[in-house]
Amino acid sequence: MSDKEIISPDSSNLAALCAQLSQMANSLQTAHDWPAEQLLNCAKHGVFRWFIAQEQGGFGWSGDDVVRGYLELSAACLTTTFVITQRTGACRRIAASENEPLKQSLLPDLLSGKTFATVGISHLTTSRQHLKKTALLATEVDGGYKLDGYSPWVTGAKAADTLVIGASLEDGRQMLLAVPAKGIGIEVGAPAELVGLSASQTGPVNFKDAFCPREWILDGPREDVMKKGSGANTGGLETSTLAVGLSMAAYRFLLAQRESRSEFAQPTEHFEAELEALKSDLLAAAAGEPQCDPMQIRSRANSLVLRITQAALSSAKGAGYLQSHDVGRWCREALFFLVWSCPSNVLSANLCELARIEG
Repeated sequence: MSDKEIISPDSSNLAALCAQLSQMANSLQTAHDWPAEQLLNCAKHGVFRWFIAQEQGGFGWSGDDVVRGYLELSAACLTTTFVITQRTGACRRIAASENEPLKQSLLPDLLSGKTFATVGISHLTTSRQHLKKTALLATEVDGGYKLDGYSPWVTGAKAADTLVIGASLEDGRQMLLAVPAKGIGIEVGAPAELVGLSASQTGPVNFKDAFCPREWILDGPREDVMKKGSGANTGGLETSTLAVGLSMAAYRFLLAQRESRSEFAQPTEHFEAELEALKSDLLAAAAGEPQCDPMQIRSRANSLVLRITQAALSSAKGAGYLQSHDVGRWCREALFFLVWSCPSNVLSANLCELARIEG
């Protein structure tokens, strides 16, 4: 075990890693950037082992410990942490699979950070669900399946060795596959220039007559393949955790401003109370307490991150509006939570708040 490894969220190594990530955060601005150095640093600190059971080579952190770790990482650098969530989503799907040979061939190098995997599953959850046409069609052929179509939002596909992809059959059944990112018939499209988090290099992956042998199947084919396994709930705690982590960064900025500007005292105290209550409920939900509704937490997290980042911008004045300033980046990043993995009931709650319609 390395002396840099973060074996619990109370480790001093976590603070050291986050300080390094924070210093490099503003270097991640465009789709031409990629947090390669940041991810390598996370691998050296054992971050990729937090999420996987000990018997599979991970640290087996509890749900609330994972949230505590993610909160600090996302307060330091949201782009890097978002990429890690997509990587973790792929690793968890692989770890939960009953395909033992595939699991054993992929997991060790993923946990060490030697290889990179990401997910293309949004078209099975929130993205394109209002459209009737299947985004990525799987057709059974001799020895496996042929994939045609595309996965619209895949993070870090250009850097990936493995893609965990969701596909649908004509009869409505779905499946998850772990496919080589450089496989025949698979083309990674140009990443999109986004309002925020462009350096996550999120964009489409296209499939044309891409043959996938049965040995690459992680789960399915069956109905509602996404309802099984860790991290399967759309708009769940992971995205909320990132929003709360970004809120923590903005709150810490306000706290520093309050030291020299007394007019910030009351607003900062109100934000502190709201943030602490939300963190408490988030950790309780992660620990499995049933009274904490993940959808309500997501709505509250969306609301807070939009307001507190704009408050930080107001306190920074004109300097905060510069492209190079942290708070301007935080405001752009906060908009991400209005669109990413956002279920319809959370969207409705956000719209009602923006329109000042009382619930």
